[in-house]
Amino acid sequence: MTTLAWIVAAGVAMSAIALVGSVTLLLKEATLDKILLPLVAFAAGSLLGGAFFHMLPAAMEGPAFRISAFVWLLLGFSVFLVLEQFLHWHHCHRAAARCRKPLTYLILIGDALHNFMGGLAVAGAFIIDIRLGMVTWLAAAAHEVPQELGDFAVLLHGGWPRSKALLFNLFSGLTFLVGALLAYAASFQMDVAFLLPFAAGNFLYIAASDLVPEVNKDHGVSRNIYHTLAFLSGLALLYGLRLAFA
Repeated sequence: MTTLAWIVAAGVAMSAIALVGSVTLLLKEATLDKILLPLVAFAAGSLLGGAFFHMLPAAMEGPAFRISAFVWLLLGFSVFLVLEQFLHWHHCHRAAARCRKPLTYLILIGDALHNFMGGLAVAGAFIIDIRLGMVTWLAAAAHEVPQELGDFAVLLHGGWPRSKALLFNLFSGLTFLVGALLAYAASFQMDVAFLLPFAAGNFLYIAASDLVPEVNKDHGVSRNIYHTLAFLSGLALLYGLRLAFA
């Protein structure tokens, strides 16, 4: 497969994950809450593992140390901070009942922008190395599953019809493919290696600010142990992939 084919396939697959929200139609709210937090913990570990075991080491490779990589890392972190500050973007993984209906539109807007930048980042990884792109996609996908489950539940609670909620979730997911294709087109005009540390900054912010606080609470000893194991599993998976691809 060509690099473009990998990017398109990754973009379509990531966009299709938006449809996973339909699973919430088959689950009780208590059941959804039980599976979401372990998935969130696993996603946090996967994102941190992807950033530290794959993306940052790849960004540091080269004939000389480049401080600019850390500049892009902090820029990637800061961009998502700005999104949260000005769009009030968050996933409402647990407390869907606390999310008011007007916030559903902000969630979709923030999710679309998030997916667009995710497409830029993942495509940049594919352009640098196919295996790196696959790992970056996997870490991003681990985060998308609980996000889409949570977002879909919020839309339904906000009064959206099921068909409309699925359709708009799919539209927001398609911005990932748009961002990926834009990154591929830009690669012919400029060096897109900066997208790698930029994406690492995105991953670090999402894991540390959005995901970890969701599970870093007192849910009882047994559930806290379960969440910790899920988090460590995400780290272990990405570390294992690092060893496999070394």
